[in-house]
Amino acid sequence: MAEDTQRPEDEPFDEGASVEGAPGADAEADVAAETVSVEDTDEASAEGIEEDELTVQDILDAATREVEEPTSEHLADLKRVTAEYANYRRRTEANREVERERVTVDVVKGLIPVLDDLDRAEKHGDLVGDSAFSTIAAKLRASVERLGVKSFGTVGEPFDPTIHEAIFQLPTAGIESEAVGDVIETGYFLGSSLLRVAKVVVQVPSDG
Repeated sequence: MAEDTQRPEDEPFDEGASVEGAPGADAEADVAAETVSVEDTDEASAEGIEEDELTVQDILDAATREVEEPTSEHLADLKRVTAEYANYRRRTEANREVERERVTVDVVKGLIPVLDDLDRAEKHGDLVGDSAFSTIAAKLRASVERLGVKSFGTVGEPFDPTIHEAIFQLPTAGIESEAVGDVIETGYFLGSSLLRVAKVVVQVPSDG
């Protein structure tokens, strides 16, 4: 007796039913899961960035705290920079003073021959009264003095071989030590720097 069986292909098809092993079903599920995972990751990353991001106020507060309570390392750096700046200022000021004096020396050395001419004119009596020549000589000498130039070498002052050049010795009775008897060329100082020695006639003690 033949069994009354119904072939599988005769069974009615349910469109709403899930068909296992249907082509593409697993792929679609994997894509959906991956999409959800990526979205979750993006949200988590965005949340992390927002939580860790520094604001301008955070930076200002940190800078204020560092100024009010500097760390030992930063305090040491600050002291080092301060010391270096102080040394730089001292070197700059010293170099500026040296350069200023060098320029002044060059200017004064160019004027010394003119001052010598004025001294010779004065010895010859050309700088008397209120003449124009006398007025110009007085102004020039005053201008040189304002630059810090000091003249030396006068009759009667003690002879000093470090600043005087003896071009002649004159034995003189009645003196106990060497002294300047006459000035041939005036000497000049600029501050503490010797610009030129004074050429003088030296009076020396005489036994006779």
